[in-house]
Amino acid sequence: MPYKVDPKTGYIDYDQLENTALLFRPGISCYSRLLDYSRFREIADKCGAYLLADMAHISGLVAANIIPSPFEYADVVTTTTHKSLRGPRLKKITPKGEKVMYDLERKIDSAVFPGLQGGPHNHTIAVSVEAIVETILCYPLLFVLGIAVALQQCLTEDFVKYSEQVLINSQALANRLMELGYTLVTGDQSALRPSGIRLGTPALTTRGMKENDFVRVADFIHEGVEILMKYQSQAGKTMKDFIAFTSSNAQFMADIDKLGEKVEQFTSQFDMPGNDDI
Repeated sequence: MPYKVDPKTGYIDYDQLENTALLFRPGISCYSRLLDYSRFREIADKCGAYLLADMAHISGLVAANIIPSPFEYADVVTTTTHKSLRGPRLKKITPKGEKVMYDLERKIDSAVFPGLQGGPHNHTIAVSVEAIVETILCYPLLFVLGIAVALQQCLTEDFVKYSEQVLINSQALANRLMELGYTLVTGDQSALRPSGIRLGTPALTTRGMKENDFVRVADFIHEGVEILMKYQSQAGKTMKDFIAFTSSNAQFMADIDKLGEKVEQFTSQFDMPGNDDI
């Protein structure tokens, strides 16, 4: 059972969240505003729950002290290193380390391996300092160096400037999308018929894009949506019908190709770090 947002403001209704938490275990997925970790802590304490914060998408902003950190309030914090931290793909689960009724660190270690570890990136999962040391000893040096470089970069002024630009670019993208009539927090009632897309700015910021460039990015997104809306009535209601239509309708493909050419022309002016030949 997820949290709910106020349909008028788009902000989390924390009072309703508290009532829900007393009945069930709510969770969040995509929320484009700052989270009130202190309020979450109060609610968790009131209903006797652990508080887990997944900061995978925002860990770079947390590392750069651009936005509040969940570590002070959460019992467990999870993250990855390949999103806003810009490193190789690795997962990190960090218990708070305080003495509680249950040994969270040992239980998490056991749950990950041998309990749940079995995904497509088994070799990159690390839990606690001991597991990270084991990873360093057991797996390729280049991968480990990549993680080390990514984490070391978090301590530099350049990374702080990059993170600040990520936030500025996000705001520029959001403002332009709102100007075009889009709503940032949907509050959709059904996940079976999604009507939104999730966007992020770290990768394009790494390529050197600034806020004015993200206005163009928003315009490209809008143009793509407009093309799809133009053909929606012809494409059918099912994914199967949609795929068949988009792969066979000549006019649709021509419109998409034209948009693709404009996107390629625009992005070609920005370097691809680490890939000078692209």
